[in-house]
Amino acid sequence: MALNLIRKLMVSSLFCFTAASATAETFVFTAIPDEDETKLVERFKGVADYLSQELDVEVRYIPVKSYAAAVSAFRNNQVQLAWFGGLSGVQARRLVPGSEAIAQGVEDEAFQTYFIANTSTGIEPADELSALEDNLKDKTFTFGSKGSTSGRLMPEFYIRDVFGAQPEDFFSRVGFSGNHTRTLRLVEAGTYQVGALNFQVWEKELADGNIDTDAVQVIWETPPYPDYQWTIRGDVNERFGDGFKERVTEALLNLDDQALLESFPRSGFIPASNDDYEPIRKTAEEIGILD
Repeated sequence: MALNLIRKLMVSSLFCFTAASATAETFVFTAIPDEDETKLVERFKGVADYLSQELDVEVRYIPVKSYAAAVSAFRNNQVQLAWFGGLSGVQARRLVPGSEAIAQGVEDEAFQTYFIANTSTGIEPADELSALEDNLKDKTFTFGSKGSTSGRLMPEFYIRDVFGAQPEDFFSRVGFSGNHTRTLRLVEAGTYQVGALNFQVWEKELADGNIDTDAVQVIWETPPYPDYQWTIRGDVNERFGDGFKERVTEALLNLDDQALLESFPRSGFIPASNDDYEPIRKTAEEIGILD
């Protein structure tokens, strides 16, 4: 009888341990490193705290060092959710069947890239990129990250389309800064004469008084295109319970903390789908940079 009681206690303890382990599973997410790491950690710690409260599970943000690392973490199920750019989101969803774009910023429906130039070049702003061809020819130029939609994919598309040449053949020297903030600083300092970065970083840095407008200015703005989005793995319901994906989506769409939204910066989040990013996929395939 005592033996049976011990067995029952052992089974009961094992059940409690298993249940506790299941409920204690951590929901992990990451984001492409498109700005200074300190800004990203502050922003996404706030997102983690918000999601943890809304979803009633432990939520953790892990920073990564590159766009490729963000895609790899998503592919390997080290993270179940990611804040991707247009191109990195397309890459990740191709690698993980069933994954979905679930939310984008209000501003991400019509995102833009700014071409900026150091004022020492004498290049003046123009409405059409073609009008700048003679002034841009043989200048030094920096993109952001190689995997960036706004910092590489779209500016390269327009350079090829308008000038009929690859960037390496059109400019005297081409570099990759790694992120939008660094692109701004390199052009501002004159390390590169011209560069391309996303308009949100420029506008926020300008509003915060962090740009020397005597040293650098916007010379051209691209037409709008879809960009950043939250992408979630398709197997999260199996891991965290039925309806979990819908709960994550709802939590992101309902995020209304103004300080947190301003850190992106976004005015809010709206529904997104994989189909929204077909223009990005097609452009990446045309250029030949879609892995």
